[in-house]
Amino acid sequence: MKGLILWQNIIVKESCGVFGVYAPGAPVSHMTFDGLFTLQHRGQESAGMAISDGETITVFKDMGLVSNVFDEHTLASLQGFLAIGHTRYSTTGSSTWRNAQPAYRPLGSAGFALGHNGNLTNTEVIAEEIGMLPGVVTTDSDILAELIAQKFAESNFDENSSNGLKDTLLEVLPKVEGAFSLVVMDAFRLVGIRDPNGLRPLCLGELVETGIDGKQRVVGWVLASESPALKVIGARFVREIEPGEMVVIDEGGSKSYRPFELSSVESKLCIFEFVYFARPDAVLYGKEVHGARRRMGELLAKEHPVEADMVMGVPDSGVPAAEGFAKYSGIPYGQGLVKNRYIGRTFIDPTPEARFNSVRRKLSPLVENITSKKLVVVDDSFVRGTTSKALVKMLKDSGAKEVHMRFSSPPFKWPCFYGIDIPSREELVAAHVPLEEIADLIGADSVGFLSLDQLVLAIDEPGSKFCDGCLTGIYPSKVPNDENVELAKLKS
Repeated sequence: MKGLILWQNIIVKESCGVFGVYAPGAPVSHMTFDGLFTLQHRGQESAGMAISDGETITVFKDMGLVSNVFDEHTLASLQGFLAIGHTRYSTTGSSTWRNAQPAYRPLGSAGFALGHNGNLTNTEVIAEEIGMLPGVVTTDSDILAELIAQKFAESNFDENSSNGLKDTLLEVLPKVEGAFSLVVMDAFRLVGIRDPNGLRPLCLGELVETGIDGKQRVVGWVLASESPALKVIGARFVREIEPGEMVVIDEGGSKSYRPFELSSVESKLCIFEFVYFARPDAVLYGKEVHGARRRMGELLAKEHPVEADMVMGVPDSGVPAAEGFAKYSGIPYGQGLVKNRYIGRTFIDPTPEARFNSVRRKLSPLVENITSKKLVVVDDSFVRGTTSKALVKMLKDSGAKEVHMRFSSPPFKWPCFYGIDIPSREELVAAHVPLEEIADLIGADSVGFLSLDQLVLAIDEPGSKFCDGCLTGIYPSKVPNDENVELAKLKS
């Protein structure tokens, strides 16, 4: 049956992982599973994939981790040569099937599917333009899918031609503002897109096989939020998709298009991809993230030295910076915490009590390693302070003599409009409390933050620019009206 869609249950908001593969003759559902599994850190509440056999697009998605949503029986039933996948990270609010991705629209004979990482900043304008009633749209993927579907229906494009989906997207994309790394598919082709600022990552890989003549040839193409998702399926990293670029993949290979005006294109990757979100083995701006995080720790030790007996990192993203701090300072590095690997990221818990309790469920102290010691505890970021306060208390209750908190980034002071769960300014401690008072607030003996210029230096990519709006209040593109943002612009 054409346009078949297998609905299950699912979720809400962004900071997600996207994946796509075009590989005739290959087990693309299994490859998509492996790719999503590798991107699990980017979304831990739901997972889904859409797959095409050239006539039917089948969508399967559900609540839970990738390994909970898909099993061997399900994957075996998803047959085709082309697929996209999505793993989603909910912020606050209910988790429902309606908010699942990939989004699907039954347009024409087979329709199209879409997976989105990021957050749009002009959804109300788009919704009004396409005649959607207020309150009908619950997600950005809904808005994008409806916009694409309407423009496609209004046009005379032939969905079976190589230009149908491409031409529709070329018309639609200039109307969209905000952060979006997209994977889109119809029955015949795969498309990858990054917004003009490249706020969210997306990379391209190729599947290669060696013929009997010993020569290699490309037999498939892969798109992924991060490069480790290419490696896990044996794909070769080609390059990062450029800001403002659209790549169309079909039987003719891979072709690049530029939907946006050149004047609007400027690389502004979210700086917290380096600090926190991306896997340490991911390649961003042509370099491995782990090395940048170690340099953050070295520069942090230079900026905020302290006498201590041991340096320890908060698992997992604080560990490389702790290693760098120990290297530069000469203070021995050690382990002070054991992480429960089955607990997700705590900063998205909806209440202070939940976040406080999540720390104890997620982390356990190694008492013999920390008793009577002066500790330097390195974490990646500081948002509301609840997690840090719980951590300091846990370590001191376990016998630590002193706890000196160090963070490998500046504190959050402004909301994020591009898909990270950074709340309103009212909840951001550093927006209201002087930095010299934060140590007392969380019970630490001292606190130190890596400055923004040193963070950029640690990434060590001359000429590259980043989105640091959550740190400075200065955003790379138009954002919804917000008096806090206007105040920041006045200060700048």
